[in-house]
Amino acid sequence: MPVIRIIRRSPLPPAEAWRRVTDWERHGAQVPLTRTIIDTPPPTGSGTRFTARTGVGRITFEDPMEIVRWDPPRLVRLEKRGRVVTGWAEIEVRTAADGGTEVHWREELRLSALPRFFDPLTARAGRVLFGHALTRLLRA
Repeated sequence: MPVIRIIRRSPLPPAEAWRRVTDWERHGAQVPLTRTIIDTPPPTGSGTRFTARTGVGRITFEDPMEIVRWDPPRLVRLEKRGRVVTGWAEIEVRTAADGGTEVHWREELRLSALPRFFDPLTARAGRVLFGHALTRLLRA
């Protein structure tokens, strides 16, 4: 599986950056043709499940995820449990030397319909898509 690594710096304080990057419904709003449905009642924590649904009309796929590690305001780890998308993602929030925040997004992603030959393309597309979403989530 290709591993995607993205780092973004933000002037936001770490607590606000954490709040934004763990607002799962906002994640869906940053990815084209995607919405996020929270499958478990609040509060968010280990065991929280949600699904990112991407597509138009009948041509959609679902990316169900579960939080398996919840260590606010520093680290969240998600396991992707779908038939189409599998793997994991970690989002880590660090205090930057200048008082802002540095967010590290790591993701191992596999699309079941694609042979491994396409892994480099999948990783590149993931870096662009998730990098764009992270930038927008952190926009002050």
